[in-house]
Amino acid sequence: MQLEILTPERTFYSGEVNSITLPGTLGSFQILNNHAPLISSLTRGKLSFSAGGRIREMAVTDGFVEVNHNKVTVCIDSIKGL
Repeated sequence: MQLEILTPERTFYSGEVNSITLPGTLGSFQILNNHAPLISSLTRGKLSFSAGGRIREMAVTDGFVEVNHNKVTVCIDSIKGL
């Protein structure tokens, strides 16, 4: 599935991923290929995704995520590498 991670300053990541775990307002959740359409708010926490056999993790602040037709768009205020 295609993942885009956007901040007000730039596109932080754009590419194919196998899975993504996000810090939802009501708890952490995972998105896999063919996930049902979804819009959710995010809170401060850890975002991680698997791409090319490698797991990347980062600390994020408030934002939201949209999932539709195997495209995941994450809009957040800021990112810090872990």
